[in-house]
Order: sequence, then structure tokens, then C-alpha cells
Amino acid sequence: MFFLTSWSSGEKSIINIAGDWTVALDSTDIGLKNGWQNMSFKQLIKLPGTTDDAGLGVPNKLKPSLEKLQMTHLTRKNSYLGAAWYTREITVPKNWKAKELILKLERVIWKTNVWIDGKELGTEQNSLIAPHYYDLTKYLTAGKTHRITIRVDNRKLFDISVDNMAHAYTNHTQIIWNGVIGKMEIEAFDAVRIANLQVKPDINTRKAKLEFTFNSNTKKTVKGVVTITAVNKKSKIAVEALQKDIQINTGQTVVAIDYDMGKDVKLWNEFSPELYELKAELKAGKSQSQVAVDFGMRSFSKKGSVLTINGQPVFLRGTLECDIFPLTGHAPMDKEGWKKVFGTAKNWGLNHLRFHSWCPPKAAFEVADEMGFYLQVELPVWTLKIGEDPKTTDFLYAEAQRMINEYGNHPSFCMWSMGNELQGDMTILTKLMNSLKAKDDRHLYTTTSFTFENGHGKWPESDDDFFITQWTKQGWVRGQGVFNSESPTFNKDYVASVEGMTVPLVTHEIGQYAVYPKIDEISKYTGVLDPINFKSVKEDLERKGLINKAADYTKASGKLAVILYKEEIERALKTAGISGFQLLDLHDFPGQGTALVGLLDAFWDSKGLISTEEFREFSAPVVPLMRFAKATYTNDESFTASLDVSNYAESDLKNQEIEWSISDADVVIASGSTKATIGVGYNHKILDVNESLQKITKASQLTIKVNLKGTNYKNQWNIWVYPQKQTIDYGKVVYTRNLEEAYKLLNAGKKVLLNPDWKKIKGIEGKFVPVFWSPVHFPKQAGTMGVLCNPSHKALANFPTDMNTDWQWWDLNVNSTTLIMDSVVGGNPIVEMVDNFANNRKLASLFEGSVGSGKLVIASFDLSTDLDKRPVAKQMLISVLNYMNSPSFNPEEIKNPEILKSILKEQEEKGKEGATSIY
Repeated sequence: MFFLTSWSSGEKSIINIAGDWTVALDSTDIGLKNGWQNMSFKQLIKLPGTTDDAGLGVPNKLKPSLEKLQMTHLTRKNSYLGAAWYTREITVPKNWKAKELILKLERVIWKTNVWIDGKELGTEQNSLIAPHYYDLTKYLTAGKTHRITIRVDNRKLFDISVDNMAHAYTNHTQIIWNGVIGKMEIEAFDAVRIANLQVKPDINTRKAKLEFTFNSNTKKTVKGVVTITAVNKKSKIAVEALQKDIQINTGQTVVAIDYDMGKDVKLWNEFSPELYELKAELKAGKSQSQVAVDFGMRSFSKKGSVLTINGQPVFLRGTLECDIFPLTGHAPMDKEGWKKVFGTAKNWGLNHLRFHSWCPPKAAFEVADEMGFYLQVELPVWTLKIGEDPKTTDFLYAEAQRMINEYGNHPSFCMWSMGNELQGDMTILTKLMNSLKAKDDRHLYTTTSFTFENGHGKWPESDDDFFITQWTKQGWVRGQGVFNSESPTFNKDYVASVEGMTVPLVTHEIGQYAVYPKIDEISKYTGVLDPINFKSVKEDLERKGLINKAADYTKASGKLAVILYKEEIERALKTAGISGFQLLDLHDFPGQGTALVGLLDAFWDSKGLISTEEFREFSAPVVPLMRFAKATYTNDESFTASLDVSNYAESDLKNQEIEWSISDADVVIASGSTKATIGVGYNHKILDVNESLQKITKASQLTIKVNLKGTNYKNQWNIWVYPQKQTIDYGKVVYTRNLEEAYKLLNAGKKVLLNPDWKKIKGIEGKFVPVFWSPVHFPKQAGTMGVLCNPSHKALANFPTDMNTDWQWWDLNVNSTTLIMDSVVGGNPIVEMVDNFANNRKLASLFEGSVGSGKLVIASFDLSTDLDKRPVAKQMLISVLNYMNSPSFNPEEIKNPEILKSILKEQEEKGKEGATSIY
């Protein structure tokens, strides 16, 4: 081996045509008829760029309001849909005689046509995910100045999505911009050239299997020599060069060459993203051509139902990237922009990104290659009508080939789905997928990322390499269908749901727990999009006098989302038959009804709900996982648990010391340690814990901690313990379930705890989980966003809680009706529920106020049924009664107590909302 510091082949011949252009908008399609291909225009524009960047199009006139139009997504400050003409002059270098001249427009929406000096090229281009290329050879003359005109039409060309929601063509995340972004250049080639090079690594033989496509504009067959050298980009060590004699025919010639990478070849994975740059130089007569591509020696494959990288099990810790870039309205075309995305994702413990219904540009793959990220890429389609339009099917075939040509070499390009939640003729998808498999075996394939199509979606299609789903024919594989209907338990997994699965399963879009809008985020929107959705919420809060609560609404709802995301991830990790999860989302999705489901905002910045270090406790290559039966205990019970460890690091953790503790605040009440070898994969029952809780004499929140000594791997969970032998002392408080009786008692100056039958009163269904996705997109749901309380309120002095929902609230929340208190004047909530941002009502489940000479607390959760079996409800009742019997109980006057008749009005008992009823 020898060291190579640089590649010394000839410089590429390129004209960069970025810069000042003139533009004219042509919404009525008069440009061609009026000869615009021969004109310059008055309006200047910078390209690469968009009409939105230039402030062209229809200015926004929407004002903030909680209407669907304002709340559906961020609003373009200037919108344009239709054709736009761009023109400028270019001078062709004198030394470009007899060259083949190729124009490259890196990314466009949707169709382009090109003219040189008013003469139209005979082709048009329509890719959404690859550069538009034009052969200008016959139209340009060396040493001359020419006018180049590009017509870009961003109107919908093919039926690729429902309501324009596929992220390749949408206003929900990226926008339907007009213009050109990325590289704009004309490159000069000799008559014989390397047109494409695909590198297919074979780690078993240590060979890179090269597939060259040569283009020749000569009239006869030519002989050539291709020289191949690969260099490790990190170490700069070069693999021994290879020279090969080849014969190139007129037109296109495909040649396969095996290139031995040597016995010291380095493999690419998330821990060691070893990249090689492969340089190929062709000399054929007077023609010379050079190509350089990055690739990695890796095998992303499967062994039964387990995903593997280079033969080792891999677990995907992923989130979605839905083309969310709110300053520009489109993806960054440079590496710097993508370093923020992948750098943040890595910092949050992820190793995987799924590109939902679109394909990112080259810069994204380059950064993912360098950082060691596993990418799932999709065709630009999200439709329920697969197969209905042959032209759309043909377009998808063409886009797939372009994806292979442009991005196929990148080692980060590991998985390929035909699209998102596709429905229609599934055999069309299988045929498309199989045609790609036959061409390119570097990726694993699946027909669709989940589907609601009848007869499909509950088990893999017959030819799928992997399966993405929310459920199987045996049950859910995500918490949406579990966390509200089942009492909290931490020993559950999805093993029963995946039993018999023959391919790796990755859970689809888990989470989707809405977080209340972060109002101070408004100032960050300094680009082409106006956050009118955020402004609408802000104005509504101001009008209702609630703006001072906005930050607490975000924090309380966000902290609830954190605990749910943690349990979502841990259940996936606990299931040996699952190969990964895909969150929706680690960061906010500003479209589809303002779906602010992230712990990060749309800019990939933290909302301050959890630190990266805390998140990595349960999202990392190695995660300790405690299995225990429930969140709440009485002190006559024992805490019984077992420890598992999910280990998808590079190697076994041999003779690893594991420490655990149970603490009450900072006081350790039990601890222990053991040593074990933790193999790669899922490790069951590393240790057991069985600790009596008798020494806990008052209601307490305990923290269970596990730490793998000498590593950064640790995890923690909360449990709550309540004294079992407590008597309920009403003292001077009168308990009633009847409002009329309460009025009489209050008029008599009594202290009254009014606890109506929650099943019969008006209000909102009490829920443990927050709004799913968005209350605008799914308006049918009950739609609250979790508890908000002041933990230091004296009514909660004997009820340990944070300001937000945690697992101990489950019983109270699901056995309640949330009261709508907007019309009440006076009094104060003790326990509020955060309303969804489409309504912003004053909600409560525990409320206090004085009425005449009496004092009142209204509790709309069940404080009467089976209290001996419901320690949380019993503890809440005791805490409230202690407060009401104390001198501190002196609530503010309710000035219109008669309004309680309409708030607590009895109604017909309604059934519980099902997990899928929102659809």
C-alpha cells in the first residue's frame, strides 16, 4: 500500500451559471405565444433561488385566526403556481470546440424546458428528486455568447399524492416553490466519456464490483484504458490501482470490472463510517474523462427477522425527515445545512433517518455517509390510487432509475420504500420493487411504508425485504393503541405481535404526541414562511387572557410527550423481533394541521423539555431496560423487577459491572450490583430486583436508576408509593355527588367536596395521552394535552407530582371528564388540563372557589369507587381533604355559581374514544 494525498487528474471544465438572471411570471401561459424565449425581462432574480426568496408571486393576505386555512401549515409570504421564465447570457470558452456540453439543474419543481437563442431543445425534464440534465452540444458554439432561457412550471404533473401531501410536492413542509436550487452549471466533456459509475461492494470477496456506463459520440468503436484507484478518505491510504483495457462502442457501452480492495479494507457502519473515494480515469484516443465517487464497503442485509450491517445485528433508532426547512421552504443543497440535521439527530442518540415520500439531495447523502447514518429513502409518492394512471407509474419507474444513477453509491442509502402509506393495486408496487431489486442489490426494499389497504398492511408483502407497520395481524407494535386503554405497565413488549415474522420489522411513525405551540418560536421565522398558525394561537390566548400560561402549556404537554416517547422507544427495544423504530417525530412537523409533535422545533433546536443526555439514556446503542409490573404501589408491597439490556454496540460488553439503586429524592433506600457479559443483541434477565417498600411511610415518588459502570450507558424510571393503612378523614368537609345538594350545603356555610359522576356530566373525555398528531388534522378526537398543576399547591401536599402528567395520573385521568370552565368568573383551578391549541379553553379536573359563606372544591375524576384498589385516587382524596380541613383553604369567590348547572349538566353516557377512531 502507499499513501495518496490528492488526485492529480485534469481539472473539470465547468461554467457555473449561478448568479443574476431575469425572470417573468407566466401564470396565464402566454409566454411561448408571445416569444418570451427570445426576450430578457425587467425583473432581476438570483439563481439558485426561488420566487419566494425574491418576494414574487401573490402576497399573503391571511390574518391570524383559528381557522383551518391559517392552521393547516406555515403560510408562504408570497405564493406562485405556474410557469416562470428565467433568462441570462452565457459565454462559451474558446477551448470548448468539439466538446459535449451538458447543462445540470440540480433540483427543480416540476417541469423544465430550455431554449438557447430562442431555439427549444427537443426534450423536457420532470424529475422531483434528481437533477435535470440537458445536452446543449448542438446549440452552443465555442467562443460565442448565447442566451439561455429556462421555463420552470411547478404545477402538478402527475397524481402522486392525496391533497398534495407527498413531501416531494407539498406546501405542508417544503413549499411548491418555483426556481432552481443547488448546482447550476454547464460541463464540457470529450467525445468519449464515463457517463455513470456504480460501485457495488462485496465484503465477502473484498471486491468493489464496478459498473461503468460509457458514452461515445464517435462514429466507430474506440479502444481505451480505464485507471481505477480507491483512497480511504480518513487515512488517505490508497488501494492498489488497477488498469483495464476496454472497447467502447458508439452510443452507450456498459462494462463491469471487479476491483480488489485488498485484505486491509475497512468496512463502513455507524461506529466506523469508513469512506472510500473511487477515482476512475479514462483515456480513449484523444478523449479523456474522470469520475470520482464516494462509496463504503458495507453489506446492509437481513438474517431472518434481524437487520444486519456487515453481518452484525443492527437496531434502527430513527426519526422522519419530511423536508421541513422553514426558513427557505426547501431542503438545503449544501453539506452545512445537513450537518445540523444529522449532527442533532446523532446527539439525540439516533442512527437512522427515514425520508417520507421524497428523496434528499446529494449533500444529505454525503453527510450521512460521513457520520454513519442509515437512511431509508422513498419515491416521491403518497397516493391511494397506485396503478390507476399508467403515466404516474411510468414516472415512478423513471424516478427510481434516476435515484440509482444519482445516489445509489452512497453507503448511507440502506433502505428503499416505494412510498408512504400507499394504497391501490399493490401488485404494481411489487413489480416496481422487484425490478429495482434486480438492478441494484445494495439496498433492502419494501413495497410501502405501512398501508391501510384492505387485505394488506398487517403482514409483509411476499417479496418485502423488511416490513414497516403500526400493527400486525396479531396486535399493535406502537403505544397509540395501548397507553390510554391499558394501565401503565413496564414489563410489556410486542413479542406476541411479531411472532412468526419472517423479515425485519420497523415500527411506523411511533409517537405523534402533540406538544403545545412554543409561542416565542415566532421570532425565528425570518425566511419565506410566516408562522400565522403560531400567531393565531398567540392572538387567541391574548384575547382570552391566557398568554401568561403559554410557556406552561408547552412545558406540561411536552413533558408528557417525553414520558410517552420514552416508553414507546423502550417497548420497541424490549421486543427481540423488532429491528427498529421510526419516530414521528423528534422534531416538529409544521403542516397537516400544525402537528407540533417534536421535542425539538422545526429548526432542529431543543424545546428544553429533556436534555440530550437524558434522551440518550433510552436512545443509544446500549440501553438498560427495567421490566416491572406497574407505576404505583402501596407500602405493603415489594418492588419486583428484572433488568434486560439492549446491546447494539460494536461488540459484547464482557464482565460488565451493573449498578442499580432505588432512591427517595437523594436518599438511597436500596441498591446493588452484579457483573455479566452483555452480548450483542437483546439480553434478557441480567439481574432481578425484589425490594420491600415498607420503609416508605408517606406518599413518595421513587427513582430507579441503572448504570453500566465505566460507560455512559444508564437509565432511570419513576414509581410512586403510597401508605396502605390510611384512613380517609373528611373532618368538616361534606362530600357530595349532587350539585343541588352542594348549593344547599354552601349556602349553609359548609366546606363541600363536589365529586359528580364523571360518566354522566358534560365535558371532554378524560384522557391520559395527549392530542394525537394535530387537533386540526384530526378534529374528532377528545383532544386535551395533559395535566398542568402547581406541585406546591397545598391541595397536592400529600400527592407527589410534577407540574405535568406522569404515569401515576393514569387512573385519575382516564376515570374523569374534563370540565370546560370558560364561563366561570372567579375561583381557581388546582389541576388544569391543557387544552389543544385549536380551542384554548380553560379546562380543569380539580377546581376550588367560595360560594357565599361556603367553600367548594369540584373534582371531576372518580374519588369514590374502589378506593382500596385505587391507591392513587385514595391518595388524591386524602390530600384534598387535608387541604380543605386546613386554615390554608380560603379560595377565591366564584361570582356566578349558578353557571355550574350548565357546566356539570348531566348527559347521556358516551363510550370511550378508540385508538383508531380519530382516522
